[in-house]
Amino acid sequence: MSMRELVVLGTASQAPTRQRNHNGYVLRWDDEVILFDPGEGSQRQLLHTTVTATDLTRICVTHFHGDHCLGLPGTIQRLSLDRVAHPVAVHFPSGGAEYFARLRYATSFYETAELRVEPIEADGQRIALRCGTLEARRLRHPIETYGYRLVEPDGHRMLPEKLAAYGIAGPAVGELIRVGHLDLDGRRVTRAEVSVPRPGQRFAFVMDTGLCDGVYALAEHADLLVIESTFLESEAALAAEVGHLTAAQAARVATESGVRRLVLTHFSQRYPDPRRFHDEARAHFDGDLIIAEDLTTVQLPPRRVASAG
Repeated sequence: MSMRELVVLGTASQAPTRQRNHNGYVLRWDDEVILFDPGEGSQRQLLHTTVTATDLTRICVTHFHGDHCLGLPGTIQRLSLDRVAHPVAVHFPSGGAEYFARLRYATSFYETAELRVEPIEADGQRIALRCGTLEARRLRHPIETYGYRLVEPDGHRMLPEKLAAYGIAGPAVGELIRVGHLDLDGRRVTRAEVSVPRPGQRFAFVMDTGLCDGVYALAEHADLLVIESTFLESEAALAAEVGHLTAAQAARVATESGVRRLVLTHFSQRYPDPRRFHDEARAHFDGDLIIAEDLTTVQLPPRRVASAG
């Protein structure tokens, strides 16, 4: 049975706190299990979830500031310790290749796991997955940074009552989906006559950045948007200076982009009360709003249902 959910490992920016670990997020999406931005302690945080290193199929790093990548050495070594049998792809900004090499071989270990190193070379680069397309978009931060989004292709939802009316059942349904039509008793039945569009689901991951075109490109029509909100609006000038977002900015992006479920994270240690992020964001976004907490799980919202007409 397919599963689509976000497992939050950590939500702190720059420095961890007693309540918040450094960044770390796992996306379960059918047969893909993607670890995003493993900060310090990510390997240990995994132990408190149902995700194991053996489950991981892919690692995505947005940039090489420590709170987004210092968990890489332990995670990579754990893949070999557990003798993970399948290859694990790793994506990161190509300009940080030297940092990745240092982190990968930070200490001596016996390497058995197969890492497929696939750097992001350009804005808009796409990686084909069995479940859809992983796309990277350039963000605005002091060092080379990319956000990611996973897009499932649009499909069709078959209507049982219409299939039954034409007497279509069994293998013929699969053929109709695959070919787009069936010829029955001298009449052609098209897929459109017995189905409605099924919009593909979208997940977006936006970390350290100021407002830019890449933020909106990633967030566009996302079913689940995970986005940094390091600061509150009272520190908007500081946020702009250091290449970060406020909760209000992230919420406005979500509203303008048609986001269904918004997850705010990457909070500065200067704010001990997470309710302030909720209150600020709620003034600009009236959809499903979640203030991320360590070791919580967020489900993708139910698939959009198209009208049968």
